[in-house]
Amino acid sequence: MTSPHLKAVLFDIGGVVLRSPFIAIAEYERSHGIPPNYLNCSIAARGPQGSWQKFERGELALFPFYKAFGEDLSDTHNGNIWYREYCQRKGIDCPELPKKLNIDGRELFGLMMKGGGVFDEHILTAIIKLRAAGKWKIIALTNNFSALDKASPDPSDPGHIPRSEFEYLGWGDGGAAPPHLRALFDDFCDSSALGMRKPEPEFYIAACKRNGIAPKDAVFLDDIGINLKTAQKLGMETIHVPLGGSLAAVKTLEDKLGINLTSRSDQAIDISKL
Repeated sequence: MTSPHLKAVLFDIGGVVLRSPFIAIAEYERSHGIPPNYLNCSIAARGPQGSWQKFERGELALFPFYKAFGEDLSDTHNGNIWYREYCQRKGIDCPELPKKLNIDGRELFGLMMKGGGVFDEHILTAIIKLRAAGKWKIIALTNNFSALDKASPDPSDPGHIPRSEFEYLGWGDGGAAPPHLRALFDDFCDSSALGMRKPEPEFYIAACKRNGIAPKDAVFLDDIGINLKTAQKLGMETIHVPLGGSLAAVKTLEDKLGINLTSRSDQAIDISKL
């Protein structure tokens, strides 16, 4: 069923446009004998004052974040409580829980970033076709870290980040949101730059106001349910993009917009020329 009133398409980045950084967390858990989703539960359950949440709002610099992130995830007292609650909600047996963890925040974040820079081919194709159609605004709504791109070049400044650290994270000169990624969108709403993050309603509202639309004028694609719930409450149409389900999500978007977004030409897309 088409939605002819739509004026904009909003995309999450990590987990939708790009490979989810949380895949690296799952791999880390497996390699360290940590129950699946244990670390994700700890990140989410910390709430607005968790190190991850503060970092995404641009309230923590990179190196202090590494330390706080490692400390948060090494907290097995709270982590075990939150994981038992997670198992109960899911109706699954709770496995043996760790008595002690020593999570290196820099190591884990580095794994997340180095594994998260790969485009999803189906979403990328859809964005290119939407750009060519020129009928809808294309907006990124992302919990991201691009405020770090403005880190001080002065080594004596506490906010200084050496080039070697960007290379370690796989960011290169382009930082957390490189130009070839930003070029895909009419507007790039980054949580660290705006000081708010999903699922805070203010973030969605700010994105709409910046682009002269109302929430009801937009459809939003995200991989995380709670982010979609907030969008729905504000009046946006939503499309869930589960891991491995991007093609189906794009087909749903096709139906809403009444445009072919899945067929690709034989010529490769050079996003560096956008």
